[in-house]
Amino acid sequence: MAQKGSILVVDDEMGIRELLQTILNPFCEVHTVVDGQEALKFIEKEQVDLVTLDLKMPGISGMDVLREIKKIKNDIEVIIITGYGTITDIVDAIRYGAVDFIPKPFDLAEIISIVRRSFERRGYNPI
Repeated sequence: MAQKGSILVVDDEMGIRELLQTILNPFCEVHTVVDGQEALKFIEKEQVDLVTLDLKMPGISGMDVLREIKKIKNDIEVIIITGYGTITDIVDAIRYGAVDFIPKPFDLAEIISIVRRSFERRGYNPI
């Protein structure tokens, strides 16, 4: 059996974490955390291929978390999923290494498609 990829969902909204875990769990390992600090601790200890990251969370902002992720493990792909994005946020996220920027509310098929492409770039065929 082929190895599964690993996703870390970082969002302070429990509903978003649970929804993403439910739709992605059949295809890959899904881990969830509620804020940026937990995300950075998790990434330092565990293998993560892809992160979905909210921008507005308590504590560390999503943009700061993105920059720190890239310092820790530059090859982790990051998808920003947020309800508060501006054009400046989109430009900054791409500049700091995000592979995509998705506004909330999001389309489930779009999320699955983006995750599929991300894993294919890493040599997995999860979906």
